[in-house]
Amino acid sequence: MTVITQTMSRFAGHASRFDRVWLTLLIAFTLGLIGANEVTREALAFVARALLSILPFLALAIATAAAAKASNADSLIAKAFTGHGGKAILVAAIFGALSPFCSCGVIPVIAALLAMGVPLPAVMAFWLASPIMDPEMYFLTAGPLGFQFATVKTGAAVFLGLFGGFATWAVLARGGFANALREGVGPSCGASSCGGPKLAQADVHWRFWQEPARRTVFVSEAGKTSLFLAKWLILAFALESLMLRFIPAEQVAGVIGGDGALAVPLAALVGMPAYLNGYAAIPLVDGLMNLGMAPGAALAFMTAGAVSSIPAAIAVWALVRPPVFVWYLALAFTGSVLAGYAFQLALA
Repeated sequence: MTVITQTMSRFAGHASRFDRVWLTLLIAFTLGLIGANEVTREALAFVARALLSILPFLALAIATAAAAKASNADSLIAKAFTGHGGKAILVAAIFGALSPFCSCGVIPVIAALLAMGVPLPAVMAFWLASPIMDPEMYFLTAGPLGFQFATVKTGAAVFLGLFGGFATWAVLARGGFANALREGVGPSCGASSCGGPKLAQADVHWRFWQEPARRTVFVSEAGKTSLFLAKWLILAFALESLMLRFIPAEQVAGVIGGDGALAVPLAALVGMPAYLNGYAAIPLVDGLMNLGMAPGAALAFMTAGAVSSIPAAIAVWALVRPPVFVWYLALAFTGSVLAGYAFQLALA
């Protein structure tokens, strides 16, 4: 009994040194492969394809975030998101709606903003607006759904950013979210790089590669961000593959295809857990609207689903504490419903 106890204690000690997410993924995929499980093989293939499809965007986002740290250009980015609270929220919402970052590529940018101490309301505004629309998505949406719908969706992205930013600002003003970030995220990490060499923030050094200390910061930040993204995106895409396998799009369409009084909130409610990336949602929504789905419900479905998609939601969960995560989802649902009803009223 003593030997068994010592062995279990030793194993627990070793296991505690590993990241719990990595350990869970390793055990789940290993057991699935040993059992020759078809679902596991499909999930691994889906994860590989998904990661490859976004690899260029992720590489650009990681390199940009790391270069900003190493050159001290992050101070310029932070400056645009700070200052007067209302102005910062407005800038963050507009920039988020127009930025080319996908829900995955925006993660290192958000982490950098939080680490620099940018106020949570501005970060929330950017976080809510960014996954909904980008320049490429605008034209892809305008093709089957029309430029009016694409323009309204862009406006909805800005609205959700403003709505979430000002609502979060109001909560903070009343003492809420005093400790919003998870341990290791935020100003306590330092102004330059968590765990990396400390660099003065007075000047921006665009040619950071010429200085050994700044090259070290770049490599350290790029490596840390890459591991962070790999961990959460593998989990996100694995969960997405399971949802796509066991919750077919036809089932989703059958639930939200109506145009009654509750169509808008129902579409937002279904869109949040039923992950569909922005590209996959376009043909589905086009088909539903041709069958009579209300435009306001279609807008609510696409905005709520984009903000709470698995990669975006898991990124929020990884960086903030549970109360802020629940607040993020509540803002996504409420803002999407309001945008959907406003669009519906405008068309009446």
